[in-house]
Amino acid sequence: MSPPFRAPVPSSGGPTGSGPAPAAPEGGRSSTRGPWSVPLAVALVLLGVFATGAGLGRSVGPLDWTGTPSQRPAAGARQSPAPGSLPASRPVRLTVPAIKVAAPVAPVGQARDGSIDVPPLDRHNETGWYDRGPTPGEPGRAIIVGHVDSKDGPSVFYDLRKLAPGDTIEVTRDDRRVVVFRVDSVEFFDKSALPADRVYGRDGAPALRLITCGGQWIGGRTGYADNVIAFASLAATRSP
Repeated sequence: MSPPFRAPVPSSGGPTGSGPAPAAPEGGRSSTRGPWSVPLAVALVLLGVFATGAGLGRSVGPLDWTGTPSQRPAAGARQSPAPGSLPASRPVRLTVPAIKVAAPVAPVGQARDGSIDVPPLDRHNETGWYDRGPTPGEPGRAIIVGHVDSKDGPSVFYDLRKLAPGDTIEVTRDDRRVVVFRVDSVEFFDKSALPADRVYGRDGAPALRLITCGGQWIGGRTGYADNVIAFASLAATRSP
């Protein structure tokens, strides 16, 4: 069976991880990695997520824009104001139509090793919201993690790598509001390099990060070689 999914984060942020199983196919999407890494300025912890070892790795320096020219804002173009942020309310359900995901969301905290905890393997089709970060719709980057697979086969985020810019992600919150995010990019990061500033934090406009593991299967405590992260920005909110 796979090792636990893990993803490191700064001590003030959060973490992840994953374990063994057949290597998930790359799906033709090329990996996007940081151009350079810097030594950790703060202690990192592992963010436990899968049962197929997938730790997020060391934090890295600022990354250049990696989108295609059509995704870049045109010089001098007027930018529409971002939708307003919402008060805190925990997420209860995640829907990602493009990859046929409709799954409950349970809060996950930190495991004993300081990593982010994850849903147990017998609930590998559920997702986990990192409850030490913002809730979806609040300012900052909310994090939802999920297993890529288990000994029984594909899990909730098996097809995460197939998301494309423009795909929508809907998060239903406990207050019954639905927060709609639009995918900006899907990127692969070696576990030894994680752009922590892009993944964690309570500053800035509301955003969402979906995290799983992927890339080549290494096995052992490493599991998969990479972490797969879907970066998404707030697009709209709906009230009941």
